[in-house]
Amino acid sequence: MPILWTAIAPILLLIASNVFMTFAWYGQLKVENRAMWLIVLISWGIAFFEYCLAVPANRIGRLAYDPAELKAMQEVITLCVFAVFSVVWLKEPVTLNHAAGFALIALGAFFVFKGPFH
Repeated sequence: MPILWTAIAPILLLIASNVFMTFAWYGQLKVENRAMWLIVLISWGIAFFEYCLAVPANRIGRLAYDPAELKAMQEVITLCVFAVFSVVWLKEPVTLNHAAGFALIALGAFFVFKGPFH
């Protein structure tokens, strides 16, 4: 069975958009010697590209997923991107309690995709 573009494109676009948004929100944590107004403007500039990817991801994704599935997918992707970013960029460890919390959120996404229960 061929993979439908409407099913895979939203995932790829959401991954890319989350990379931009993670840098917009957390990338500045390594920059301590700049004015807050400048950091905010730079973060807004980065976030613009996140929106350029997230909006099409949701528009295309609506053809294959319902809104709750798109949101659950977004949350899991966000956590995965953040975990990698945290280790690689911020040099922060992912601890067992982080992993357990992320796993519980992923479990919630599983139930969104598994439903409805009868």
